[in-house]
Amino acid sequence: MFIVFDQERPSDSPFVERVWSCHSEHHGVFQSVASPLSEIVFTRLHGRVMVTLRGPETRPRAVECPGDGEWLAIRLRAGSFLRGFPAHLLLDGNDVHLPQAGRNAFWLHGSRWQLPDFDNADEFVAKLASRGILTRDNLVAAALDGDPELLSQRSVQRRFQSACGMSWTALRQIERARHAARLLAGGASIIDAQFEAGYYDQAHLTRSLQRYVGLAPRAIARRERQLSFLYKKDGATLF
Repeated sequence: MFIVFDQERPSDSPFVERVWSCHSEHHGVFQSVASPLSEIVFTRLHGRVMVTLRGPETRPRAVECPGDGEWLAIRLRAGSFLRGFPAHLLLDGNDVHLPQAGRNAFWLHGSRWQLPDFDNADEFVAKLASRGILTRDNLVAAALDGDPELLSQRSVQRRFQSACGMSWTALRQIERARHAARLLAGGASIIDAQFEAGYYDQAHLTRSLQRYVGLAPRAIARRERQLSFLYKKDGATLF
C-alpha cells in the first residue's frame, strides 16, 4: 500500500463532511472508488502546489499516483458546492484546477486565498461561506438531513441532481457500496459485510461492488489493490 492516509476527522461545518490528508511513498496505481461527494483538494508535488475542485464519481477507475506527493482534501457535504461549480458540472473526472497566486496561494472568484492546512480547514471554509462562494442548497439539505419525503417532489429531484450531481437513489447505492468495501477491507467476512450493508444476498453485494468499487468482494478483502479513501461515517447511514 503506497498511499498512506495520515489524518482524518469529521467537521462541524454545515458545508463540510470531513477533512483528510495523505501522502504517497512511491509511484503506483490505485483504485478510485465511486464517491457521491465533491472535494476541494490541495496537492503538493515536487515543490509545486495545485488546487483542484473534484466532483462526485459514479463509477470506479484506475488512477496513477505520483511518488512523494502530499494531499489535503476538504470533502463537502452532499448539496454543498462552490458558486459557479455545481457538482453536476464536475461529475466523473471533470475536475477544475484553480490558478496559482504564488507558492502558498491560489485565485478563486477574483480573490487571492492562502492555502489552508489540516487544522484551519474549517476556518477557511467559513470564510468561503461568509463571502457567498461556498453554499449549500437548503432544500436538498433538508431532504438529506431528515425530511426525505421532500424527494418525492420533482422540483426537489431536479435541484438534488444539480447540487449533488446524481439522484438520491444513486447516492444511497454508492454510499452502501463504499460501506461494504470498508467492512471487507477491515476484515469483515463477506456474509457479515452483506448483512451489515443491507444487501439481499451475495450476488447483490458482488454486483454492487463491481459496479461502484470495480472489484469483487474477495479481492477487496484480500486488499489486492490500493483503494481510495474509505472511512467510517458518523451518525445515521444513508441506506
